[in-house]
Amino acid sequence: MTSFNFTDAEHILEFLSKTLQKASDALIDISRSGFEESFKENDDPVTTGDLTVNTILREELTSKFPDIGWLSEETRDNPERLNKKRVWIVDPIDGTREFVEAIPEYTISVALVEDGQPIIGAVVNPQRKEFFTAIKGKGAYLNGELIHVKEELEDKLEIVASRSEIKRGEWENLAKQAKIIPSGSIAYKLALVAAGKADATFSLIPKHEWDIAAGCLLVEEAGGLISDKFHQSYIFNRKNTLVNSIVGTSEVSNKTIFEMIEKEMK
Repeated sequence: MTSFNFTDAEHILEFLSKTLQKASDALIDISRSGFEESFKENDDPVTTGDLTVNTILREELTSKFPDIGWLSEETRDNPERLNKKRVWIVDPIDGTREFVEAIPEYTISVALVEDGQPIIGAVVNPQRKEFFTAIKGKGAYLNGELIHVKEELEDKLEIVASRSEIKRGEWENLAKQAKIIPSGSIAYKLALVAAGKADATFSLIPKHEWDIAAGCLLVEEAGGLISDKFHQSYIFNRKNTLVNSIVGTSEVSNKTIFEMIEKEMK
């Protein structure tokens, strides 16, 4: 069971927020002045924007909190993090393809995990100046205003879905049952669900911990439900950082969403 001091968490989030603002400003400058792009072995793009944000976050957060471990998409993994009670889980840019294409749906995603569970989460959309934050047990916020998942079902569910999955035709069947809203970053999609901008988001393909850790806390603190496609909860800071899927919903849409998922999995 995770237990922590709320005052301590608030001080950490305050410092994290200032650091994220610094990283966000730097990323906007890079997006305007130009950047270099290369590709990883799996053909995922990486830019000087990703690396700059990673450097800012790592230098600031590890200097201020030297006892907290570090896991980031853009840092070579150090197994010492597995022995840490607290670990930062970071995606410097979630939605790098959107960043490259100047689509304002990329985010910086940071979670502080304690004993395998997120206790602080922040998802920042630099382009839209949206700061989503949460402390476990204290609610979720957008630019300082309390947010909540949708509390009523409408005639047609609204689901934010991966742009690339939509392009591949993976949402054609579901588009007959729900309004499908294309978006980039999975962290951003989870944040939108937390803010009541859609009923749900899900992806049935593997994700990394850094893609979802912060967003998971946002949805839960906004009154929503988080699990994988088998209704299983997550434990973060694992040796294998891949999870099999992600499902984030409002409480009232959860049953219907899983009925859709189960049909897709047959």
